[in-house]
Amino acid sequence: MAGNNGGPWGGGGNSGGGGRGPSGGGNGNRPGGGGRGPDGPQIPEIDEIVKKGQEQLRVLMGGKGGSNNGGSGDGGGGGINRNTIILGLIAAFALWLFSSFYTVRPEEQSVELFLGEYSSTGQPGLNFAPWPFVTAEVIPVTREQSVEIGTGRTQSDAGLMLTGDENVVDIDFSVVWNISDPALFLFNLADPLLTIEATAESAMREIIAQSDLAPILNRDRAVIAQRLEEITQATLDSYESGVNIIRVNFDKADPPATVIDAFRDVQAAEQERDRLRNEADAYANRVLAEARGEAAQVLEVAEAYRARVVNEAEGEASRFSAVLEEYLKAPEVTRKRLYLETMEEVLGRVDKIILDETGGAEGGQGVVPYLPLNELRRGGSN
Repeated sequence: MAGNNGGPWGGGGNSGGGGRGPSGGGNGNRPGGGGRGPDGPQIPEIDEIVKKGQEQLRVLMGGKGGSNNGGSGDGGGGGINRNTIILGLIAAFALWLFSSFYTVRPEEQSVELFLGEYSSTGQPGLNFAPWPFVTAEVIPVTREQSVEIGTGRTQSDAGLMLTGDENVVDIDFSVVWNISDPALFLFNLADPLLTIEATAESAMREIIAQSDLAPILNRDRAVIAQRLEEITQATLDSYESGVNIIRVNFDKADPPATVIDAFRDVQAAEQERDRLRNEADAYANRVLAEARGEAAQVLEVAEAYRARVVNEAEGEASRFSAVLEEYLKAPEVTRKRLYLETMEEVLGRVDKIILDETGGAEGGQGVVPYLPLNELRRGGSN
């Protein structure tokens, strides 16, 4: 019984200096004890557990395992651990810098977002956006993009439109645009292409509904394209879309394919009608001008005849009045003068020779005959 007097901890009795005090050797089964008990395995110390963990970490980081004993092994493990942490921090910092710096090309602009909210607009060159708090969206702003609308381009009915004179026309056109404000473009338009296409199509339908078919097909394409550009730009500006319309290409305006042959026949008939109408108008104008000229000529001739007759009558009346005055002054002389002038006028155109019967002793028998030289000369000339 004396040999089993070790106490409740299973100690070895009073021999071997095994007291219960804190400075004693203690039993291996005491809490916090460092020895091996006579009846169980030895429990590893905390320092040994830490050393083993450092050794395993060193192996994982690429180092070599060393002895668990001695102060030199502890010092080497601590140095490798600090260097690894520093290298990791440097690598993380480099990765952060790489994620934070970005380049914007001359034809681009960037939109910087601070925690998802618009912060600023980056200009071409090297820009800094501290990730992950600030992110950047790079957008090409000067590149021309186009939206095509029409039956021939999109294989849809978007190009079939009703004109103001109740005709259907098939129109193909494209809208060329770029980005004027990248922030508005990103945040105000959910689907930019669909928005631009719908806006341009609506504006074109408005213009076509106010126009007739013939001007659309012939002469008003440039005017329609200009109006379409203005209306589309105004509508997109009201949306604050950040889109700039550069130009509108009006490519085709034809009747629908199902009726284009009949339409061409109608156009040919209309052109023939216009040609015949123009020829008839030209003939009517020519005939009318000739008739008006002849009428004016007749009027002028009649006016001249009237003036001549009136002037002659007035002249005869004046001459008669003058003769009457002279006759009243000397009736015999005036009567004889009138007689002589009348006979001269009457007989002046008669080719006769009158001989005075009282002339000569034998009553005109003394007249010497002569050759009719005048008659001979006239006959020779014939």
